Amino acid sequence: MTGPAEDTKSQLTLLSSKLLHQHQAVEAALNRHVFVWKEIEEKSQKRSSGISKTSRSHIVQVSEIVGIHKVEDEDHTKSKWDQKKTLQFSQLFPNAFTVFYVKRTKNHRWRCNEATFSCSSAELCEQWIQVTREQLSLLTNRPKRLLVYINPFGGKRRGKRIYEEKVAPVFQQAGISADVIVTERANHARDHLTTEANLQQYDGVVCVGGDGMFSEILHGLVARTQNDNKVDQNRPDAELKPCMLRIGIIPAGSTDCICFATVGTNDPVTSALHIIIGDSQPMDVCSVHHNDVFLRYSVSLLGYGFYGDVLADSEKKRWLGPARYDLSGVKAFLCHNYYKGTVSFLPAEDNLGHPRDKLQCRFGCSICQHKQSSKDKLRETADEETAAEVSSSSWKVICGKFIAINAANMSCACPRSPKGLSPSAHLADGTADLILVRKCSRLDFFRHLLRHTNTDDQFDHSFVEVHRVRKFHFEPLDPQPLLLENQSELPKKPGFCPLGSAQTTCIPSAAHSSWNCDGEILHHAAIQVSVHRQLIRLFARGIEEQQQRV
Repeated sequence: MTGPAEDTKSQLTLLSSKLLHQHQAVEAALNRHVFVWKEIEEKSQKRSSGISKTSRSHIVQVSEIVGIHKVEDEDHTKSKWDQKKTLQFSQLFPNAFTVFYVKRTKNHRWRCNEATFSCSSAELCEQWIQVTREQLSLLTNRPKRLLVYINPFGGKRRGKRIYEEKVAPVFQQAGISADVIVTERANHARDHLTTEANLQQYDGVVCVGGDGMFSEILHGLVARTQNDNKVDQNRPDAELKPCMLRIGIIPAGSTDCICFATVGTNDPVTSALHIIIGDSQPMDVCSVHHNDVFLRYSVSLLGYGFYGDVLADSEKKRWLGPARYDLSGVKAFLCHNYYKGTVSFLPAEDNLGHPRDKLQCRFGCSICQHKQSSKDKLRETADEETAAEVSSSSWKVICGKFIAINAANMSCACPRSPKGLSPSAHLADGTADLILVRKCSRLDFFRHLLRHTNTDDQFDHSFVEVHRVRKFHFEPLDPQPLLLENQSELPKKPGFCPLGSAQTTCIPSAAHSSWNCDGEILHHAAIQVSVHRQLIRLFARGIEEQQQRV
């Protein structure tokens, strides 16, 4: 098998010379694909030791070089100690340059590593910088100008500091300019994207915040794209136009579910580096309608019943921060409500796998890259008569009592649930995994929830079923929601579950739950959901199967 070092020999060498790296002579070479340097062992050392040690070589993909700078011109935002070291080095070695590049570490984290080389002359130093930058300029997938929105209130209110201290410096090293907007209210970013932003001058949009901030960017960008293309979002069968601009996520929230599913970690520097090298990961988006009126878009979780109850209750406890989800989760579990309704869905084709097939979505996923057949497109085009005939015969209907109804567009993995709600869900295959948890005992439901935290098959219960779907509808049994305006006056009857005090009353089983749509509440129980394949693209690549080490 040919190794990376042998591969570089078959490529046209653009530049090759002897340089000095960490007081060690090296042979450095650059071609269109890789930058490689190898230590040179002096003959005198060989003779004196009598032992020939293997020379170490380092290979960096050109596509993963962040930037190259002359040492004396390096970033002055460094600490005073680092600036002093840089000054001392430039005085000792005036003809030196530094290459900044991606280095993989454990748990899918990336770091911006650097290697400094000294040249024999100023002309050689300038040549290395010029030729390397020319190769970087040929990478057309890299962004040059970004529109950045920072949520200063999300998560632990660290968004602005995270961007300024961890992200802006690496953007500067990569030569990326950014127009930064610090949001001042809810939906500030969405409204600005929808109506004001001049998107033609940017290569991408970046949000600094949590999943809620990402949802704002998503809604603003998708709405803007549909408005520009005269697409009516209120039509459930509308063929939505894909967004041209990619979205970057700098995690600074409570859960950062989207980052975990698309990068593998919620580390800000890792996300910034994915943006810099211009990664592109397509993603499906669900549109949610009620009576042919558009409600919201979803990219991660649509949850009715348990997760809807958790979110609805947690909204009253926002002052607790992220801890509110734990408290509300315990309360919803103890109440153990179930809801009656009818779920109808259009199953996905067999070639798209099954939620229990253990084929996880990873970088270069073959299922996400499959091309739609004419039959697939026919099933999705519901406004044509022939398609309607095909679709109507394919729809499945399930009636029953449900503790939870969840639709996952992705695995929904996070630190507390390393495999997620649906470990084999795919990011860009045009489907969602519909998980139905029927009425069961509190102990059985606890066993189901517990499997979210480990590697056991969470669908291996008689009361749980899961389907891979392209569309689904839900109709509650009771068409009218029960309003609980004065809970203290409600009579005690089955379905009510006091917890802690007489003023805390759970929703009765006969009433509706709310839909949890990516962390936002939908108060309409009856909904229509369609999956739009690869509607958006992120500055990400999916989770890498194996951590490569440079």
